[in-house]
Amino acid sequence: MTTTDSDLDLSPIGNCQVSALIDRQARFVWGCVPRVDGDPVFCALLNNNRDDLGLWSVEIAGQVRAEQRYERNTPVLVTVLTAEDGSQLEVTDFCPRFQRSGRMYRPVSFVRRIKPLRGHPAMRMALRPARDYGASLAETSHGTNHVRYLTGDQALRLTTDAPVGYIVENRFYRVESDQHFFLGPDEPFVGNVRTEIRDMLDRTMRYWHLWVRGLATPPEWQEAVIRSAIALKLCQHEETGAIVAALTTSIPESAGSERNWDYRFCWLRDSYYTVQALNRLGALDVLEKYLAYLRNIVDRSIGGRIQPLYSIMGDAELEERTAPALTGYRGMGPVRVGNAAWEQVQHDCYGQIVLPTVQAFFDQRLLRMADESDFCSLEQVGEMAFAMHDQPDAGLWEFRTRAEVHTYSSVMSWAACDRLAKVAQRLGKPDRERFWRDRARAIRATVMERAWTGSEDDGHFTASFQSDYLDASLLQLVELRFIDPHDPRFLSTFRHIERELRRGQHMLRYAAEDDFGRPETAFNFCTFWLIEALQLVGREEEARQLFEAMLAHRTRSGLLSEDLDFETGELWGNFPQTYSLVGMINCAALLSRNWSAFR
Repeated sequence: MTTTDSDLDLSPIGNCQVSALIDRQARFVWGCVPRVDGDPVFCALLNNNRDDLGLWSVEIAGQVRAEQRYERNTPVLVTVLTAEDGSQLEVTDFCPRFQRSGRMYRPVSFVRRIKPLRGHPAMRMALRPARDYGASLAETSHGTNHVRYLTGDQALRLTTDAPVGYIVENRFYRVESDQHFFLGPDEPFVGNVRTEIRDMLDRTMRYWHLWVRGLATPPEWQEAVIRSAIALKLCQHEETGAIVAALTTSIPESAGSERNWDYRFCWLRDSYYTVQALNRLGALDVLEKYLAYLRNIVDRSIGGRIQPLYSIMGDAELEERTAPALTGYRGMGPVRVGNAAWEQVQHDCYGQIVLPTVQAFFDQRLLRMADESDFCSLEQVGEMAFAMHDQPDAGLWEFRTRAEVHTYSSVMSWAACDRLAKVAQRLGKPDRERFWRDRARAIRATVMERAWTGSEDDGHFTASFQSDYLDASLLQLVELRFIDPHDPRFLSTFRHIERELRRGQHMLRYAAEDDFGRPETAFNFCTFWLIEALQLVGREEEARQLFEAMLAHRTRSGLLSEDLDFETGELWGNFPQTYSLVGMINCAALLSRNWSAFR
């Protein structure tokens, strides 16, 4: 599916507790324990793909080819390795996830099954977990059927029915029957490893088949939507409900740019878009868990004040530092741990608390619907939205050295007040409904007065109240229901955005110089916003063509990273990126014909 060979041609596996990225040669090159923001025991991706530290590889003697696929509608990955003599090995990788003893079994574990398919394959396995962000190899000891690794955050144990000596000494040996490998907590493995892993695989496959079966997918581009939905679910930490922006840190937005950020945290903005997309597919389990996470965030807030991101456990302080032992993606450091954006002021976050929570007041399918006490808590957030709607912030693009009153943030504040009025109406509170409607009207008037430049016929909304430059977030004014897509003011703004920000089939976030210079790559989510806008203004065929072009840039695993070189088509930025996956889902839902067209 991909048009270029890329170091980001990776396939995620996971179970909503841990995850790993596996390359085309069946090597674990990225994965953290005991959760996605933990120590990367597999860190070769950010260390020039060294083969002596931070990876788990399987090699067949005389290898000439590797073919890879997911088991249908699952994150279970199958790689077939072929040798020059025709011998073949099948490697199946997954993280267990299924119901057991009345709860979801999702251990801090990675599982591999090696199966000889043809001939007499000889295999060599190297398991070299790192510790302390690549500072050293994990200390190792072993017994008859296991190997123990002292990693930084959690000791791990590999339990196997393969010859342990061959694994420890990294020797080639002939594989004459199925072999099984369970890398998990440093505790005895209960039961027969072969029987248990086969059962785990069957039950994990069953879980994902049933989850996908419950999705309300559009009839066109189903495969792309399903693969995106599965990857989005893997970005949720089920214990708390938090949704991370991506599974990685420090993949640069463009070559040598030093725009390297740690995305293994829960941005309220990214999570809002994620649950919005999955809600369109009917994946209420992700929404329900995330709403519980939000309730905890609101409960801990002081006077309704919210910051733009939190750890997956809800921690507020995410001190940013570098990991000096890791050289970075393709040697392009620095590798950052933590994210200083937690200290930024970003006023759109208030709307992104309110908007997903509002559904809980209306949707009777939810196990826990919101009540009046939730509304009272949410009103505190609304008060902050109103107070901050005309105050400067870093904006959704998180500028580090300047602050302005960003139009997107103000419109998000409007949306918060507008939706609170709807909730008040639902709860039968006419006084509060009038209160929030008046506040929404006041914000709308401010935006219309201060965020418009030029003539009525050929002017445009501006990215901020203080300047006349454009950014792609202005396309979201339609999605937020602030303005109709056929309103002359939106159509004029869209014309200006295309002229300034469109680069062929792709879209920049903004063209103006920022803290690191001018952007050099397109932002994939913004390209999907462009596609949506084209459809909404009546340019349907062009929208479909651009969508197909974007799908052609997916990795072989069917996914996208954050950014794309609009000249070469190469993927950049953290991977897989929730924004980009959301864009695929939303565009497919908008552009697809309905099911009746296929009957």
